[in-house]
Amino acid sequence: MSDELDPVTALHEHLAATAERPVERESGWRLGEAEALAAEIAGGGVDQTTVVRRADEIRTLLAEIDGTGDRDADEHVAAARELANRIAERADGE
Repeated sequence: MSDELDPVTALHEHLAATAERPVERESGWRLGEAEALAAEIAGGGVDQTTVVRRADEIRTLLAEIDGTGDRDADEHVAAARELANRIAERADGE
């Protein structure tokens, strides 16, 4: 996985990767919700305002996760947090 991809695509890939990891139940629920939102915006066809709004929702979900119980998943969550922050902080588009 490379963050050289479009940040929205990279965000979705990091979140999708956590689905394959043995994460704690509460974290798994939030990750699943975040992944669904990321899939929506990674699929294209949504306007920039929606992309930013969904990234902010993802950022909120990920902020509630203290740890997943899995080191690899934690690394994906950290990367996803950075990407969600970058996307959500886009002012008027790029």
